[in-house]
Amino acid sequence: MLAELGVAHGELTLVSAGPPCQPFSKASQWLSGGAEGMAHRYATTLHALVELIEAALPEVLLIENVTGFLRTGSGNSISGLDVLTAGLARLNVKHGVTYQPHVLNLDAADYGVPQHRRRVFVIASRDGGDFCSPTPTHGRSPSVNDGRRFATTWDAIGDLAAGEAGPPATGAWAELLPSIPEGGNYQFHTARGDGEPLFGWRTRYWTFLLKLAKNRPSWTIQAHPGSATGPFHWSNRRLSLRELARLQTFPDRWEFAGGATAGLRQIGNAVPVAVGELLGIEIRRQLLGHPVTSTPLANIPRQRYDCPSPEEPMPVPDRYLRLRGQHAEHPGAGLGPGAGRRLDARAAADA
Repeated sequence: MLAELGVAHGELTLVSAGPPCQPFSKASQWLSGGAEGMAHRYATTLHALVELIEAALPEVLLIENVTGFLRTGSGNSISGLDVLTAGLARLNVKHGVTYQPHVLNLDAADYGVPQHRRRVFVIASRDGGDFCSPTPTHGRSPSVNDGRRFATTWDAIGDLAAGEAGPPATGAWAELLPSIPEGGNYQFHTARGDGEPLFGWRTRYWTFLLKLAKNRPSWTIQAHPGSATGPFHWSNRRLSLRELARLQTFPDRWEFAGGATAGLRQIGNAVPVAVGELLGIEIRRQLLGHPVTSTPLANIPRQRYDCPSPEEPMPVPDRYLRLRGQHAEHPGAGLGPGAGRRLDARAAADA
């Protein structure tokens, strides 16, 4: 396959890949009661990736996925990392190389990205070189990391004009958003929250009616959000593509092909640009022998000091007050609605 591109075996410096996350994601775990892992139909792409690595034998590998990549899925005892490690071990024996996977579990906010986005990165070099996780540069308290606090949503998008505003929230729950405080979600309106008891604790996925707070990093940007799936802007609307791109540290000069849905998918599926920059610098320095001067990442936002106070929550509209009452809480890990549906399906199949 590479010969058609004029690339010789072992000539590539880097193969970088992000296999589909659906087999390993928390969202899949919520919907089905357990992430399917390597039993998912999309997991076959991981085997194809190993085939590509064998065809190329690049100097360095960089593979990204959600943290569930490290765990086994429901109904099987092998993780995505297990498959990748076994594949690389086979290539090592067959081709006389020494790929040794190094696993990094990073939160983008620790490096100046205005978004909490935890992802796994697997890095390996053909000659078996060691790779150390980069030291975090930002933190929750200004007293750490030389005063570099987490970058906030206000740092990233506070300067955007009203013309950059995203579309209004839609759907059955849109009018409930203004009653939720910044940085909160539907759990504000449970028996454990300070709002009205409209829902059971943890009976919805945590991104349900999730809102940004100006003075904190964003929650993880979604690629395929439903009408009630956040994060929403603190002004109770959807985020614009430009705001979403800023939270993923894309430079403003970048454009996204297709319409709004395609743009959202591209942005939400991406690795933050600043994290790519960080890992590129570290791969050059640690594995490729290139001296790199330590400088701040080019794509993280500058700290701002004019952040307004939080918006005050509004009263719950009357139409939702009929939901007030005593609601059962989530019964615990592996016992929620997704697990119940899976067990019902198995019982029906066995009947």
